[in-house]
Amino acid sequence: MKHRTLGTLDVSAMGLGSMSMTSAYGPAADHGQMIALIRGAVDKGVTLFDTAEAYGPFDNERLVGEALQPVRDQVKIATKFGFDIDPETGARGPGTNSRPAHIKAAVEAMLQRLRTDRIDLLYQHRVDPEVPIEDVAGAVAELIDEGKVLHWGLSEAGLDTIRRAHAVKPLSAVQSEYSLFWRGPEAALLALLADLGIGFVPFSPLGAGFLTGQITMDTVFAADDFRSAVPRFAPEARAANMALVDLVKTVAAEKQATPAQIALAWLLAQSPSIVPIPGTTKAHRLDENLGALDLDLTAEDLARITIAADAISVEGDRLPEAVLKMTGL
Repeated sequence: MKHRTLGTLDVSAMGLGSMSMTSAYGPAADHGQMIALIRGAVDKGVTLFDTAEAYGPFDNERLVGEALQPVRDQVKIATKFGFDIDPETGARGPGTNSRPAHIKAAVEAMLQRLRTDRIDLLYQHRVDPEVPIEDVAGAVAELIDEGKVLHWGLSEAGLDTIRRAHAVKPLSAVQSEYSLFWRGPEAALLALLADLGIGFVPFSPLGAGFLTGQITMDTVFAADDFRSAVPRFAPEARAANMALVDLVKTVAAEKQATPAQIALAWLLAQSPSIVPIPGTTKAHRLDENLGALDLDLTAEDLARITIAADAISVEGDRLPEAVLKMTGL
């Protein structure tokens, strides 16, 4: 397994996102099968596992904690705080909560659910407009001093927030969406992270499944699948966006690879500090995704894909309007 560095945190060059195992894309997957999938990923050399208290809430952290407890010292666990979730009951408030006292209570509960004594990478899930990021960084710094957190990061944060947080306590990673389906980070974020020495962890590196080629115009998303409310998956937008799928399919056929592998290999090539975290509930998809690490895309291949993607106008916002308002990008 190839490795990369997020700040000073050494991890496998590709991680595993676990959100889809318990939420977001419909009903939760079989618990036992997901335990086996996570442990299978460890056997294949994956060391970065991504979860969050908000997934469930709590169900996903419990799953990841149970799966990784026997191999805890072989892996790095990343989780997230930041929504207004009662650490004991899981009751959710309407927005965010990054007050220092809440962060510390959330982390104590996370440690219990994850069956561990430390969190390798702790993210603020969404920026809290009511709490200065300096106060958030200070609270996390205290947790790092106590050994309960080893590294920290931000998710979906804006450029100024990243600079201010990093000045108080250096960030190891920033997480946001990035793929051929949404290339917003190219505008300024990637350059800032390179300048500050911060790693980048793209979620939805396969465009929430779109770039795999498995989603067609006939696909109907269930009501509990978040994509049913995402503008870029609406029928008219989807029809226009199929040009991206055609692009990766064409290159995949030439390279004797899959569309998912082409999309991931292109993403990995954008920076040596990028560690994508594609999620899956299927062992064969895990193998497929990891295969991208050994796919050789030449400079000419990469330029061709990028130029072709530049010519495609992606239709529809990447998230519903209310969710986009909580991001800094």
